[in-house]
Amino acid sequence: MRLQTPPLYFLLLEGSWIMSLFDKDNAPLDDKEALQRHIERALAVKAPPALAVELSYQMVKRLFKPMVIGAENIPRKPCLFVGNHSLFALDGAIVLPLLLKEFKRFTRGMGDKFLFSNRHIADTLLASGMVMGHPAVCTALMEDLQDILVFPGGAYEAVKPISKLYELQWKERYGFVKMAALHGYTIMPFGLVGPDEFYGHLIEGQDLPESVLGRWLTRLGLLNDSIRYDILPPVPIGSLGTPFPKPQRCYLGFGRPIDLSRYKGKTPARKTLLTIRNQVSTEIELQLSQLLERREQHKGTDSLLRRLLTI
Repeated sequence: MRLQTPPLYFLLLEGSWIMSLFDKDNAPLDDKEALQRHIERALAVKAPPALAVELSYQMVKRLFKPMVIGAENIPRKPCLFVGNHSLFALDGAIVLPLLLKEFKRFTRGMGDKFLFSNRHIADTLLASGMVMGHPAVCTALMEDLQDILVFPGGAYEAVKPISKLYELQWKERYGFVKMAALHGYTIMPFGLVGPDEFYGHLIEGQDLPESVLGRWLTRLGLLNDSIRYDILPPVPIGSLGTPFPKPQRCYLGFGRPIDLSRYKGKTPARKTLLTIRNQVSTEIELQLSQLLERREQHKGTDSLLRRLLTI
């Protein structure tokens, strides 16, 4: 069987792709007018039509059979949903339709500003509800009392090798905690199991430069000095060697919410930020542990076809 590499892989090599949402190296846009226009357009976006919601929800339900645990922990008030990032950032395709359909939460996913550098791509992303991961954008959404989704691990988690599946890689990032505290938001930690295994790893990103494929990509100019080699994605292999994701069953678990209303209007000291961030990561890791255990308990309950397609 001939193995195919999804076009997505080559897209990911064409720049910084998805960096952390509030990374300290992610400088504000130089064009303040463009940033303001982005904010105005983002605030004008409404939830998609019912038919579009139903179609995306049914696709997720049929392909990945998600199980949601701990939904009673989600507060009624707007939240900053924070979770573990999955391979190739495919988690949003699972989480967002579930939040919208089952809990009526139109949640705004935040992505790196690189994704919005092309006008046509930016228009598509904005129309879908996604926004640029910039403090000013986050502030506008929080002042408008909207639900927001962030993955502090950014690219490091989205290109992780198999050996680090379901491990948080947040480095020294505190931006999401600062923003939530400043606006008195509630952080809603969650864990997601499944999307990390939609694709196998034909070649790990760290091994790519010295591989035959890596040398070929270098000759084509896709691997060069402008590429961050520490965040090279693995070469994926999908279901039965195709570009299509394996229909792994997904498990989504919500932990205990962390109310930061007492900090509204303030920026906590670094020690406090670290304490809060550790509290969030502990909740996520607890959810991941419980979800992986739950998955073990359900092994053997899937159909023979699904088990064949997820080999």
